[in-house]
Amino acid sequence: MNDKNRQIHAFAARAVFVIVLLLIWEYVAKSGMMGEKSELIFPSLEAIGDAFIRNFIQGYAGISLWVYIGNSMKLLLEGLLIGVVLAFLLSGLSMVSKIFYDICNLVISVFDLLPGVALLPVVIIIFGVKPGVIVFLVVHAVLWPMSRNVLDGFLAVPQIYVEAGMNMGLKGASLLWGVYFPAATSYIVSGLKVGWARAWRGLLSAEMIFGVASCPGIGLFINQMRTNMNNAEMYATLVVIIMIGLVVQYGVLSPIEKCTVKKWGMSR
Repeated sequence: MNDKNRQIHAFAARAVFVIVLLLIWEYVAKSGMMGEKSELIFPSLEAIGDAFIRNFIQGYAGISLWVYIGNSMKLLLEGLLIGVVLAFLLSGLSMVSKIFYDICNLVISVFDLLPGVALLPVVIIIFGVKPGVIVFLVVHAVLWPMSRNVLDGFLAVPQIYVEAGMNMGLKGASLLWGVYFPAATSYIVSGLKVGWARAWRGLLSAEMIFGVASCPGIGLFINQMRTNMNNAEMYATLVVIIMIGLVVQYGVLSPIEKCTVKKWGMSR
């Protein structure tokens, strides 16, 4: 099977799967099998579709969902940028200094096990309730898994590559950029995927727990819909979250992977 037919079959399988799920949802919504709360728990697809449009037109308290999305993406991009830069910095220094590597490896092992939500009370006590707290949690979510993946990639670089680079006169930072980073691209892209997923979940969790009124995000919007029992609007917002995730996955990360590791033959 060539690549084109494989893509068509994959698309068809996914489309059928989604259609079946939607049909099951609509059947449950129309059958009333959940009793009096059936319409509340399982709104019809029509109600969710209407709520989807209403979220962007009316929003909540006169604020469109576009504003909530914009605020969330702004905080997310700030945290991702800082987290990725710090991950490269820590990983690079770890390859230059053995002592720094031992310390960094311990720090990564410790903080990677701490969920951002668990750190939330401590961060709020220290910094208060402000948008910077959410950025901090996004950095925490992306920094440690990204650093781990980049370090693993550096350690997996064949020694012959390193020796070839050194024979060409590369050392220190030039060796990192000329040998380690290109050879560890597959690990770096994998780290970006993991970091993005954890940062996205961490952002939404933080916004749902203590949404900042001065910078309301998607998580706060969902919580407001839940509080007001606007379940159709809540489900419609979940659809928006899924759509954003798919756009980032297939519109940003997959092309990066296709233009690097797959093009260079590092993965299939």
